[in-house]
Amino acid sequence: MSKRILVAVDGSEEAAEALRFAAGEWPDADLTALHVINPADSATGAEGGFPGASDQWYASAKQRGERILSEAAEAVDQGIDTRLEVGRPTKTILEVAGGEKPVGEDDDAPGEPFDHVVLASRGRTGLSRVLLGSVAEGVVRRAEVPVTVVR
Repeated sequence: MSKRILVAVDGSEEAAEALRFAAGEWPDADLTALHVINPADSATGAEGGFPGASDQWYASAKQRGERILSEAAEAVDQGIDTRLEVGRPTKTILEVAGGEKPVGEDDDAPGEPFDHVVLASRGRTGLSRVLLGSVAEGVVRRAEVPVTVVR
């Protein structure tokens, strides 16, 4: 049985490197690149207080996510699956890794969980995040499967 690897991608070069690492480390695995649209980002995006702003923001975020996933698929020399979800990044990565179905899918049966999660370290602010980005830190702390953080 082939190993199932979930790789979180956000459009950064660090995330692209994490995907290349996973492809090189597990060449026979089934790789899935996951991009999470974070609704919290809408407050800093197109939310200008006019009608339709959230719809416009979501359409733009979805288009950006699809582009990120397309570029991710092109970055490795093997076929990969892609998945676009909406939610808080840490929580969504953990749910997908555990086999939860995408929102709106008709089948009530749980999906197949992943065997491993790979994501980039993106240390930004705060003493607890000097070496590990907040999403990576949350996933490492709460994942029920092995996690590899690529720096």
